[in-house]
Formats: sequence, C-alpha cells, structure tokens
Amino acid sequence: MSTLTVSVKWQKKVFPAVEIDTTQSPYVFKCQLYDLTGVPPERQKIMVKGGLLKDDADWPKVGVKEGQRLMMMGTADEIIKAPEKGPLFAEDMPEEAQVVNMCLHSVPELKSALTNYPPSGAGNNVDQSSHQLTVATRDLFIELDKNAKPVAPMQFWMVLRKKYPQFGQLNNGAFMQQDAEECWTQLLYTLSQSLKSSSSSEEPDTVKALFGIEFVSRVHCTESGEESTERESVYSLKCHISQEVNHLHEGLKRGLKSELEKASPALGRSAIYVKDSRINDLPRYLTVQFVRFFWKRESNQKAKILRKVDYPLELDVLDLCSDDLRKRLETPRQILRDEEGRKLGLKVDQKSSGSDTDVKMTDNEESANGNGGTSKDSSLEGKEVHLTGIYDLVAVLTHKGRSADSGHYVAWAKQENGKWIQFDDDNPIPQREEDITRLSGGGDWHMAYICMYKARLVAM
Repeated sequence: MSTLTVSVKWQKKVFPAVEIDTTQSPYVFKCQLYDLTGVPPERQKIMVKGGLLKDDADWPKVGVKEGQRLMMMGTADEIIKAPEKGPLFAEDMPEEAQVVNMCLHSVPELKSALTNYPPSGAGNNVDQSSHQLTVATRDLFIELDKNAKPVAPMQFWMVLRKKYPQFGQLNNGAFMQQDAEECWTQLLYTLSQSLKSSSSSEEPDTVKALFGIEFVSRVHCTESGEESTERESVYSLKCHISQEVNHLHEGLKRGLKSELEKASPALGRSAIYVKDSRINDLPRYLTVQFVRFFWKRESNQKAKILRKVDYPLELDVLDLCSDDLRKRLETPRQILRDEEGRKLGLKVDQKSSGSDTDVKMTDNEESANGNGGTSKDSSLEGKEVHLTGIYDLVAVLTHKGRSADSGHYVAWAKQENGKWIQFDDDNPIPQREEDITRLSGGGDWHMAYICMYKARLVAM
C-alpha cells in the first residue's frame, strides 16, 4: 500500500484526511502540511512512535497506520502562508522559481524524462535533497498539465529552498529577489545528476543532451607564446552587453573572447592569457542569458544594465561554432535549405544534400544527443535526427524594473499551437508574436533576461 490517510491535529485545528505517499520522503508530507497550516517544514514537530518524525525517515519503520491521528507542533509563518482562496501562484514566493519552471515546462522531452524518473530514487549516487527536488519538479509539471486553473508551486519551492537555502533569504520580513539565471542553472544541474543516475550507463545524459553546450577554447599567452586547449560544458550562452552591443549576436560574439590572469610556467610569474572559445557541440534547446546584472564597485552594490538589445525569433549560430562542428552541420543545413526550397516550389537537386533518399524535416519531441547533433527517432523508421545550428525562439524570461534586487520576473512561452502566452503570476495573457521581440529593454518595460531557443531539425 503506497498511500495512507491520516488525520493531523495542530493547535485547535484537526485536518481529517491527509494523504501520505509512502514512496516519498516525510519531507514531502511536511510540505503538504505547510500548505495546510503555514508552518514551514523545519519548524514542524510531528510526534510518531519513537520520537519526532525526521525528514528522511523510512515510512515502514516509522509505523504510521491507516486512520491514525498525528500530533504536530510549530508556529505558522504568516508571511509565506499558503493562499486561502484556492490555488494561485503565491505572489509571496520568489518569482525566479516560478518563471524558471514555466519556461522549463515548455520542454516536452524534459517532462517525459521526469515522468519516467523512479519514485524510489536514483540510487546511491544522488543525495536525498536532489532526489526530492527532482520529484517535486516532476509533480509540479504533472500538476500544471492536469489543471486548467493556476497552480501554487509551494511544495516545489519548499524543497528548492531546502536544497539551495539562498532562495529562501529574507530581508525585513520579505523574500529577497534572487537571480533567475542562478535558479535555472542550479535546477538543471540537480535534474542532470538525478536523471543521469537513474538511467543505464548506455543512455545519454538527458539534461546535457537537451541543454548542454560544449565549448572548445584556445588559451594563449602573447607574452610567452604558451598555448593550450580547454573543453567545458555549460547550460547557457552569455550575451555580454556594452555600448557597442545592439543585437544578441554581437553580445554572443563578445562572450566568446575573454582575458584571464594566471601563472605562466615559462615566465615564472603571472601573465595575461587570451581565451578564444567556440561551440563544439549544440543542444536541442539553446539557452541565452543577457548579462544585465553586475557588481558596481564604486557604490558596492548590484546594478542592472537597461540598454536595449534586440534578439531574433530565428537564431543561426553557425559563425559561433568550431570548424569541426561546422563540418558536421554542412549536410543537415543543405537538407534544410533544400526542403525550404521545395516548399517554395523550387526544383532541388537530390545530390546537393548528399542523399539519394527522400528527406523530411521533423519537429518531433525526441531528444538529440551532443556528438554531431544526432539522435535516433523511432517515428521516422530508424532515420537519424540532425541539428542544423538554426533555432526558433520558444520562451523568454523577462525582468521588469530598474533595480537588480527588486522588480518583477515574468515568463513568456510559445504553445504547441504556435500562440504565445505571458505567465504573470496567476494571470496568463495571450500575446502576439510581434510583441515578444519588443521585450528587448531600454526602459522600465519588461526586458529579456533569458531566452530559450528550440533547434530546427532534419531527419535523414
């Protein structure tokens, strides 16, 4: 029996039918009680046989029985108490967690991977808090899919706060606004570790395949002539903003070149090295961060760059790629051009694409792995799905306001029918596509902070 129904007495109130999912940790049960009482899990003292209920206890060993009454003690936190008028996005909650989830929710491959995530955990390689956050993300996505009304992601936020306490920091009794990009990266890292550990060794890293970007960098010192090659994987491209940057592509190019100071073995002292990077592997979903927040030394505080930076609905990253990746993209890009030519009624030479067989584009929701940008697609009779280096905008996370430590985060996501929706707390608003590109900054209006692009694929 995986569920039990118990009653819980807290102060003078009795909650007569609270379900316990015994496949989940007691911490999840405490999150349910938080929704009912407003008592944060860390303040809850629940009496069970043998003492107090621990967050990571084993339910069978706890010995709770069907219909049992549990006693709970603890003081409610009025600031973060759950809404009493039905399920809403709790405006008291940090907005960075809300908008990150709405953007990630628009990735069906990630939802599919989470659905198959085992409730018992991913094995010994993942800590309990990472497992709990993965389960909470999965349950939140399920809740969003089955409900037409807004959902209060209280359980997800409580588990996120336990895993990453900075997202629960208070200032004068109110939750401090945190960096949405940091929330995005931390969540993806956690999901990557959990999903990777729950898969067989032959299966690709799901999160890396969907979001991971591999860089190859040439690091050289002009003073000594020393040179080396470095490789690294990240979850987003950085658009660095300056007075010369008016468009996303310009900022991305600036982000590929940097200077660093480190010890030079040849010179026997520190020296300046130049790092030139290129993309060597692309993901199915390309995330771009506009680096708008920075530390202002003269005032010793965080500041925001308001400059307008335009971004396209269609992004081609070929000129940001390494020579090796460009060669791998040549044939898929030719196929894509041929297919677009056919749609325009142009005659296309089959040999130009390097294939004598019929080729069709696909927009299915199978994941793509990194090496060469290919993946198996069972719906296309064994043909391989290839990345082209061309991406279409599917989600935007914006920040409104002039301050880096306040303001308002909002998610804008493209639906399967091609329509755009603005998710502003509990108020979803339909948008026109032309309105999405106007979120480029330059004043007090919403300005893009994170853009998510979906790869345009071809199948051979």
